[in-house]
Amino acid sequence: MQRILSGIRKAIEEFDMIEDGDKIAVGFSGGKDSITLLLALKNLQIFFPKHFSIMAICIDSGFPGFDNKYIENFLNSHNIEYILKHTYIKQIVFDERKEKNPCSLCANLRRGILHSVARECGCNKIALGHNLDDVLETFFLNLIYGGNIHTFSPKSYLDRSQITVIRPLVFIEEREINRFIKKQNILPISKSCPMDGFSKREEMKKLISSFKSEIPTIKSNLLGAIRRSNIDGWK
Repeated sequence: MQRILSGIRKAIEEFDMIEDGDKIAVGFSGGKDSITLLLALKNLQIFFPKHFSIMAICIDSGFPGFDNKYIENFLNSHNIEYILKHTYIKQIVFDERKEKNPCSLCANLRRGILHSVARECGCNKIALGHNLDDVLETFFLNLIYGGNIHTFSPKSYLDRSQITVIRPLVFIEEREINRFIKKQNILPISKSCPMDGFSKREEMKKLISSFKSEIPTIKSNLLGAIRRSNIDGWK
């Protein structure tokens, strides 16, 4: 936890992610990233100089096998306020529209619902569990498939919803998160999305991994390039 907290605090302070009085909704899926983020923020509340509150918002997209009971038991055991929102995203994207490339629409629907629930709960910020690997994979997706140099920002304000989105894990590698989850003997919820492991993002993960065998510092090199670029939010 100390290694995770060190990286999270660095991101929070560098990008001014948290202010006194913030009520932060953590997008919680029960996966390793959202578990790590939620537990780290709960620990951070103890000693961080700015006082903030947290709650978890979990979006049930309607995929078979999604374990609602796991979500409820985990959050109750850690005494964390939460809302579990049941939706028909799977029915809309896969059954009715039968999208050939469903990830974008699914993500947009989940994002819209998350923002709406956060506003209803009086939250002014949403924390998402995107880690360093997600930053780099998104960078490559935009570069190769979109033809532009871009990735998501560590912190961004959304005018329409009047909510600030923060990503405190942007300096934390996925392997560090895996190590933390293993040491804590936490069993994350199994992913129920049928596209898991077959998306373009998975291709980017494999591509970066192939570079790493010859360039051990590839991730830090790419992060440095992003931070020296004109990508919004990274200066």
